[in-house]
Amino acid sequence: MICRILLLISLTSCVCGTFVVNVTQTSYQAEENDNITLEWMFTTKPDSSSTSLYIFCQLFTDVKDLILYHVREGVESPESQDEQFAGRVQCDKDALREGRIRLHVSRLRTDDSGLYLCEVKTDCGESSGRCRLNVTAAVVQPKHQKPTVRPQPESRKRIGLYIGLTTAAAAVVLVVCAGLCFAFRLCFTKSPDETENVYAAG
Repeated sequence: MICRILLLISLTSCVCGTFVVNVTQTSYQAEENDNITLEWMFTTKPDSSSTSLYIFCQLFTDVKDLILYHVREGVESPESQDEQFAGRVQCDKDALREGRIRLHVSRLRTDDSGLYLCEVKTDCGESSGRCRLNVTAAVVQPKHQKPTVRPQPESRKRIGLYIGLTTAAAAVVLVVCAGLCFAFRLCFTKSPDETENVYAAG
């Protein structure tokens, strides 16, 4: 009986090999409100049952530990997910069947920063992989400001007023002078008829 158990363990090890969980990146850098994809890879075998799949991904912070993603017996368990990640995490099901855990996290927040640990358990074994995510605050672009119109000093206003009045007065004087000249010409210029009458009288 013991020999059969040892043989079964040996055959399982040969089929599955060494079960490992690896990460495609050990560190991620992103900005607030960006989207990002965290990825882990684990050992699979063609005839592996999906009901034997167990995935538990967590975020470790200085304050508390948060559940990012949970699969139990091949079925997602959204009720286990922490409220901080509700509605922001999507798993690629096609990649999961190939032994890749691709978690798309949207609308990143600064408190999403920390160490992410993903534990995977199948009928081949169990292991875990970790990566770190750093989310920085978004840079606020300054709004375009309209140029400020500075009010003119009171002295400049007065100078402008004086110039305007002086120009108007000069124009009036020119008109008056022109009128006087025209009047004088009319007074001292005699018509030809008047000249003949003067000579006749003499």
